[in-house]
Amino acid sequence: MQQRSNVTNRFWMVALIWSTTPLAIKWSSEGPGYAFGLFGRMAIGLLMLLWVLHWRRAPLPWHRQAWQAYAAAAFGIYGTMMTVYWGSQYIPSGLISVMFGLTPVITGVLAARVLGEDSLTLPKVAGSVLGLIGLFIIFGRGHTLGTMGVQGSIAVFMGVIVQSMSAVALKRVNTHLPALTITTGSLVLTTPLFLLSWWLLDGHSPTLLPLRALLSILYLGSIATVVGFVMYFYLLKHMSTSSVALLNLISPILALFVGHVLNNEVIDNSVWPGAALILIGMSVYQWVRGADAKSTLG
Repeated sequence: MQQRSNVTNRFWMVALIWSTTPLAIKWSSEGPGYAFGLFGRMAIGLLMLLWVLHWRRAPLPWHRQAWQAYAAAAFGIYGTMMTVYWGSQYIPSGLISVMFGLTPVITGVLAARVLGEDSLTLPKVAGSVLGLIGLFIIFGRGHTLGTMGVQGSIAVFMGVIVQSMSAVALKRVNTHLPALTITTGSLVLTTPLFLLSWWLLDGHSPTLLPLRALLSILYLGSIATVVGFVMYFYLLKHMSTSSVALLNLISPILALFVGHVLNNEVIDNSVWPGAALILIGMSVYQWVRGADAKSTLG
């Protein structure tokens, strides 16, 4: 009962963090650029995680299974963050979260083939189709988004695919390492890559670092990375991959509202029906089974 309560609390906390992360990503790139904002976030997160491990006197193992877990998580972190941060320059923050609402479809297909999870039933296929129709409605705004907006959307969608692949790969490793250890190990591998990416893409220290960008980087490094990643990997250890994907049903609408209120983002009329179809489709996809989520989330 205590573990079920812990899982439930972490689930809703991650949902809240994910709802605010897209806007924080946009703000963190104002002035210093997206590559520096991303590296700064990960560097802060890694330093904090190493401090926590030292304070708890917890080891950071590097045996074969640990390497596999770190690599699976690192693949998702690097691939997803690079594509999402680049794409966030050209599309509204709320749209990023809406697109990640398609994660259950991709994760479910991969989990069915790789892990043997029951995720390709007829209602789930119907839910997937509704979600894809919603995505097409949103992409129908191509004339409004502009060329770079379309490219940014495609980049974010690639991030959705990478995150799904990473979640399934990590689940397949089936390691018993704590979520804190997995998060730290993955950032040990990825932070140098983010440093190299910033150097290759920019290579200059920012001459302007607005207060809002600085606070966003600090928030992303401490809350979104340390708390969010650790809790996300904790959920992957204690829930099925398709149940964890429920997170992507909850955050999009709130993210749209946050971006509209706090960043004056204009929400095109076609976004709402498209977002609604995505959420309805994903709800059908997930909740038709029901038993898994109810038994896990309480």
